[in-house]
Amino acid sequence: MRTVIAGGHGQIALKLERLLAERGDRPAGIIRRPEQAPDLVAAGAEPLLLDLEAATAPELAQVLAGADAVVFAAGAGPGSGADRKNTVDRDAAVLLADAARLAGVRRYLMISSMGADAGATYPADPVFETYLRAKGAADDAVRASTALEWTVLRPGRLTDGPGTGLVRLAPSVGRGAVDRADVAAVLAALLHERGTAGQTLELVSGNATVAEAVAAAAGHG
Repeated sequence: MRTVIAGGHGQIALKLERLLAERGDRPAGIIRRPEQAPDLVAAGAEPLLLDLEAATAPELAQVLAGADAVVFAAGAGPGSGADRKNTVDRDAAVLLADAARLAGVRRYLMISSMGADAGATYPADPVFETYLRAKGAADDAVRASTALEWTVLRPGRLTDGPGTGLVRLAPSVGRGAVDRADVAAVLAALLHERGTAGQTLELVSGNATVAEAVAAAAGHG
């Protein structure tokens, strides 16, 4: 399975690329800076150089040619201003959806955020409010597409532990934290479980194995 990951140098993306390569899939990661390429190669992924903030949908569709699935893992990141929350977290996700349709790639996994909502209010932090709104708008745009077999994954607060392999995955799970390693493991499982298409799922640490949680979400549990 060839999977193209937008935001291929992100922390979750690199972990996902490694997992996919280890199981014999063919991951590729879209990166903006050439110096990021060695990290992707070390993870077993093919680096694809493209600026998602400058590319057109047809240009991105060329990069997606031959892919079986795409994952949106890009983000403006901490410290970025409100403008880039919109151009990366919102607009680039919509661009990836448009390009996937042009390239005939149906499977689309979105890494979103718990609390994402196009109408979110967070007066204590206007930039974070913009982020939640941007992610919510991106989710809405992807979920509106009838051409995509989408799954929106909304992790709780991200942590950097080694991963426990035990999670809670459901449309609503309540507030909580989850290691980035476990997010990557869930994404890897979701890629091969199309029974989760059309679902928005929240993710935190829990008591079910990744395989159990994904199977249950797909209706097999």
